[in-house]
Amino acid sequence: MKELRKEDISQEVFDLYDDYAHNKIDRRSFVEKLSLYAVGGVTVTSLMSFMMPDYETTAVVKQDDKRLDSEFINYDSPKGGGSIRALLSKPKKGKKKLPGIVVVHENRGLNPYIEDVGRRAALEGFISIAPDALTPLGGYPGNDDEGRTMQRKRNRNEMLEDFMAAYEYLKTHENCTGKVGVVGFCFGGWISNMMAVNIPDLAAAVPYYGRQPADEMVSQINAPLMLQYADLDKRVNEGWPAYEAALKKNNKQYVAHFYPEVNHGFHNNTTPRYDEEAATLSWNRTIEFFKENLK
Repeated sequence: MKELRKEDISQEVFDLYDDYAHNKIDRRSFVEKLSLYAVGGVTVTSLMSFMMPDYETTAVVKQDDKRLDSEFINYDSPKGGGSIRALLSKPKKGKKKLPGIVVVHENRGLNPYIEDVGRRAALEGFISIAPDALTPLGGYPGNDDEGRTMQRKRNRNEMLEDFMAAYEYLKTHENCTGKVGVVGFCFGGWISNMMAVNIPDLAAAVPYYGRQPADEMVSQINAPLMLQYADLDKRVNEGWPAYEAALKKNNKQYVAHFYPEVNHGFHNNTTPRYDEEAATLSWNRTIEFFKENLK
């Protein structure tokens, strides 16, 4: 059997996976369409396995990292899902009070990748909270396919309330300075944008390849924004020109980065869409942005 490499995969396969990951086609249609690219010793099974996330070997910061205090907690979300489970992480050594970061998952619940991102943020000198918006339905089920199905059952504005409640929880936490920002990916990018719209004292927002708020909402944004986009992500990028025009019209503080020749999800190191150079650069920029704005 041919060993697959990212370089062997056509852009059409990445686009097909994007449709599948965002519920535009079901699993059966995804498999059927993949068969068109199963050529030259490549089977549909091997191609699909290659595209699926690998959570076993990809953690950057292990769950039991001795440098961190990391635990699951529950906080109240009265307008959202009630009691929400979340991973709370902070460095063991250093200042007692730290600036906070809310880490918002994609459209599949709090999977191991987002837990890892929460721990990465904590190692940079922040207290982070990574909520699971699937908590009212039993929590992240252990695989992304079921997670996506479950998340579609929740109202996205109620989930927004859950993450806004996480901001309030973190802001008043005994180990937080009260300065809190948000970073989110995909669905979490939209949440990050909407938290900037709805939370007047949000200190900073970094949406990764997230849908943009409606033009009329942009005037409400107070937080400085760092917007991270994938050059090949046509689906999300089509909303950028209008968003940029509204940001400029309303004199909002923002910086936008487009990473060339990378796909939606380039920061997620568990799938072939991952691009190490773009992920590293974008994350370094994110951390510096938070350090500057969460002083």
